[in-house]
Amino acid sequence: MSSKLDTRAGRAPRPADAAAERREPRFTEAAWLVASREVTSRLRSRAFVISTIVLMVAVLASVILGSVFAANSEPTKVAVVGAASDVVAGASTLEPVPADDLDAAEAMLRDDEVSAIVAPTDVVAASGLEATSDSRSTDAAAAGLDVTVIGLDQLPDDVAEALAVVPPMVVLEPAPADPLLAYLVAFAFGIVFFFSALTFGQTIAQSVVEEKQTRIIEILLSTVSARALLTGKVLGNSVMAFGQIIAIGALAIVGLAVTGQRVLLGGLGASVVWFVVFFVVGFVMLAALFAATAATVSRAEDIGSVTTPVTMLVMIPYFLVVFFNDDPTVLAIMSYVPFSAPVGMPVRIFLGQAEWWEPLLSLVILIAATVLAVLVGERIYRYSLLRTGARVPFSEALRGERRRPS
Repeated sequence: MSSKLDTRAGRAPRPADAAAERREPRFTEAAWLVASREVTSRLRSRAFVISTIVLMVAVLASVILGSVFAANSEPTKVAVVGAASDVVAGASTLEPVPADDLDAAEAMLRDDEVSAIVAPTDVVAASGLEATSDSRSTDAAAAGLDVTVIGLDQLPDDVAEALAVVPPMVVLEPAPADPLLAYLVAFAFGIVFFFSALTFGQTIAQSVVEEKQTRIIEILLSTVSARALLTGKVLGNSVMAFGQIIAIGALAIVGLAVTGQRVLLGGLGASVVWFVVFFVVGFVMLAALFAATAATVSRAEDIGSVTTPVTMLVMIPYFLVVFFNDDPTVLAIMSYVPFSAPVGMPVRIFLGQAEWWEPLLSLVILIAATVLAVLVGERIYRYSLLRTGARVPFSEALRGERRRPS
C-alpha cells in the first residue's frame, strides 16, 4: 500500500496546494477589490444619494429658471437702417428702432439706447467695418438675409438667433464675454469642484480613520498592502466623483438643449470638456492628500484639524474664481497652480483668454504635481496606518519611522 496521501480522496493537501490557497491577491486585484468596496458603500449611503439628487435638481432648476427668465424678458431693442427694418419686423423678440443712417444707429448703440444694429450688408461694407464670415453667414446669404448685425463689445448672438438665420456680425469694441454670464460660469465651475472634491475627500478621510479606530486596518493589512489599499480608496472615490460630474454635466447640457439655450451651450462646450479632464486629475491628487493626512490620527474628532490644509486647497480656488473672475492676471496664475487649475483654466477657456497650448501645459504641470502628491501621500499613509493614539507627525511618517501600535 502506498504511503502517500490521496488528496482527491479528501485527505491532506500537498504543500504546493496549501501555498496556492494562501496566495495573497496581486496588487491590481487587491486595489480593484478595495475600489469596488468603496463604490458599493457610497452607493448604499443614503446621504450620498440624497446629496447627489439635490445637486442635480439645483443644476436643472438653474437651467430652467434661466430659460424662463429669458422667455419672460422684454423684446430686445435694435436700431434698424434702411431696408433692414423688413427683416427685423418678422422677429417677435426684437423691437426695431428706426435710424436715419449707420452713424445715427451707432450713436444709439453707444448711448445704450439699443442692444445692437441691423443694417444692410452693403451699407456696412461701405462704412469700412469687417464682419465675421463663417458657414452660418454663408447660410444667411443663401437664404436672402442680406443684413449685418452690429454689437458694441460682443457678438450679438441673441439678436442673430432671433432672425432665424444667422447673418454676418460685427463687434465695435470686442470684449471677452458678458460679465454676468462670465460670473455665473465661473461660479458654476467653482461650486461643482468645491462640492465634489470636499464631499468625496472627507468621505475618504472618515473611512481611513474609521478603519484605524476599529482596528479593521490590521485585518486588511494582513491581506493586502497599504499601497493597494490607498490605490483602491482613491480609485473608487475618483470613479464616484467623476460619475457625479458626468451626470451633472449631461443633465445641464440636456437642459440647455431642451430649453433652447443653444447659444450658451455652444460657448460652454470646450470649457466643460477641459473642466472634466482637469477635475479627474486634480481629484486624484486631493484624494491622496486627504487619505494621507487622515491616516496620521486615530479619532474621528481629529479629522477636521489634520485635513484643514487640504480643505483650504479646495476652498481657495472657489473663492478666487468667484471674486476675481474678471481679473485676467489672477485667472492666469490660477490656471497654472495645480490646486486651482481645474477651475481657473476652464474659466479662461470660456472667456477666450487662453491660447491653444496653455491647457496642455497646465495639464502637464497638474499631472506632475499629482504624481508627487500620490508618492508623498502613499508614504505618509503607509507609515501611519498602524500608529494609534497620538497624532503621527508628518516628519516621522515621511522619514518612514515605524513604531509599534499603541
